[in-house]
Amino acid sequence: MSLNTAHADHGVLIHAGECIILFSDNVTLELYGNDTPQFKGPKNGRMYLTTHRMIYNSKNNTDAVRSFSFPFVALQDVTVEQPMFSANFIKGKIHAQPNGNFIGEVKFKLTFKSGGAIEFGTAMLKAAHLASRHSNPNAPPPPYTPPSGPWYAAAPPAYAPPPQGYYGWVPPYSAFPDQPAPNSVFVSNSPPPYPGVMGGSGYPNAPPSYPGNGNPPGYPGNNPTATGFAGGFVPPPGMSSSEAKAAEAAQSAYYDPNRPQTAYVPPPYNDQPPTYQESTSKKEN
Repeated sequence: MSLNTAHADHGVLIHAGECIILFSDNVTLELYGNDTPQFKGPKNGRMYLTTHRMIYNSKNNTDAVRSFSFPFVALQDVTVEQPMFSANFIKGKIHAQPNGNFIGEVKFKLTFKSGGAIEFGTAMLKAAHLASRHSNPNAPPPPYTPPSGPWYAAAPPAYAPPPQGYYGWVPPYSAFPDQPAPNSVFVSNSPPPYPGVMGGSGYPNAPPSYPGNGNPPGYPGNNPTATGFAGGFVPPPGMSSSEAKAAEAAQSAYYDPNRPQTAYVPPPYNDQPPTYQESTSKKEN
C-alpha cells in the first residue's frame, strides 16, 4: 500500500493495463492504528475497485491524503460489517510497501454514505481472490517506484469494464451504475507490479488510444490472440487455443457466490502502485 501515489491533477492515476471495475462517489475513509500525521480524521472522497486494487481519491485537493492505494496483495483481515443501528462498512488492515510514504500497517474503515458497502466489499473480495490465484506467496514485496514516464487521459476501457465480467464472474454493475467523470482517469506507462484479476496487465480487447504505436507496452489489444474468450480471459503468448480454453475453465472453477462476509487473508506481500512521486507534482506534457 502507498500514500499519495494514485492521483494525478484532479483525478485518479492507474497503471497501464489496469481497469476500473466499480466506482463509488460518496465514501468516508478512516485510518487508524498508525501514528502517521496524515491519517488523522475522517476523509471524504471516491473509491475505485480495479482489477489490481482499491483506490481512494479525496474530493479535497488540499487534503493531506489525496489518494490511498489498497493493492490486493497487501490487504489482510478484510470483512464487510452490517451493524444494527448504523451504516454498513468495510474494514481491514493493509501493510505499507517500501517507499510508500508510511511504514508498518494501518487499519481502515470504508463507509459508503450512498449505500453499496456489501456489494462493493463482496466484489472486492471476489476480485482479490481471483488475483491471488496468480500471485507468488514467496515473492518479496516490491518497493514503490514512481512511473517511468508521463501519464495520459485513459482510454474508455480503463473505466468501462467488459459487460461479460471476468472468468464467469459479473461484478454488481447495477449497484454502481456511475462512471468516473470525464477527464478524471489518467494512466501511466508503468505496468502493474503485482498480478490482477486477469493475471497480468491489460485491458480486454481495447482500441488504440495512446501516443507512439497507439497502445502502451503489453496492451492486449495489440495481440490478435487475445479475443474470443468469455469473461475477458487473455491467454499468454504461445498458448494454444485448446490450452487457453482449459486454462479459462480452470480459472472459473472456484466460484462461490454465497460468502459475502468472509474475511480475505492473502499471503504476506506488499504493493507497488503506479503514480507520481509527490502529490504536488505537475503533470508532464
